[in-house]
Amino acid sequence: MKAVGGHWSGRAAAALTALLCAACGPSLMSLPPSAGSLPLDATAALAEATSECRAVSTLTAVVDVSGSIDGRRVHGTLLAGVARPAAVRLEAVAPAGPPLFIFVARDDEATLLLPREDRVVEHERPETVLEAVAAIPMTASELRLALTGCTAAPDALSARGVGPDWRIVPDGSGDAYLQRSGQNGPWRLVAAIRRQPDRAGVDSWRAEYRDFDRGLPRVVRLTSADRARFDIRLMLSQVEINVPLGPDAFAARIPPRVAPMTVQELRDNGPLRRR
Repeated sequence: MKAVGGHWSGRAAAALTALLCAACGPSLMSLPPSAGSLPLDATAALAEATSECRAVSTLTAVVDVSGSIDGRRVHGTLLAGVARPAAVRLEAVAPAGPPLFIFVARDDEATLLLPREDRVVEHERPETVLEAVAAIPMTASELRLALTGCTAAPDALSARGVGPDWRIVPDGSGDAYLQRSGQNGPWRLVAAIRRQPDRAGVDSWRAEYRDFDRGLPRVVRLTSADRARFDIRLMLSQVEINVPLGPDAFAARIPPRVAPMTVQELRDNGPLRRR
């Protein structure tokens, strides 16, 4: 899948839909307690677990989305592209016609275009827009790291070890959980927890990573701390790594006829709230 003139090519399946239903997803991964010993191999384990994701400068993929947002079931397809350090493009595709929405973000500025309604949210922070449209308060950099299964600012010297097969590495405002299967198995980054920066010790959301291919996860699960706000499973396919993406890939072309939309309007009556 490649970016051409700001549009993504590739196959896309169903439209993003939501049904009134409470979340009933599978159990979360059982993570070890945060207390543990100071392991001597944490730096090597971290290097092994993140060697592939740290080499990713760009990633594009078709992403099958399923789960729940604010108690509503969701299922659909996104065309996704991310680039280092903090650039994101998401298109929620439909079986026919224009996308349901186009989200683009670079650094601290984001735009959400609703082509079917001729409305646009501009000049807002990425985490503010993502929280309004999908309840997920993630920056552009955090979303890139989540899709690639990588760390932000890990501190291996402060890592804790729990048994022979778990290493917990402080990473920015949260922790990265490394696991290996068996004594000779490779170390993987299998989960990450982010905490609210203004509330010490309070979890904001967690990510879980599964089905690794060439060191990168093909299944990413994002959940809020209580799972009531969001519990989303992302399945990545048609993944392309380090394909050059031009500047148009992370910019939305705003037609002259569109009307501005506030974040509060998006929160009250966005594409996921009306269904």
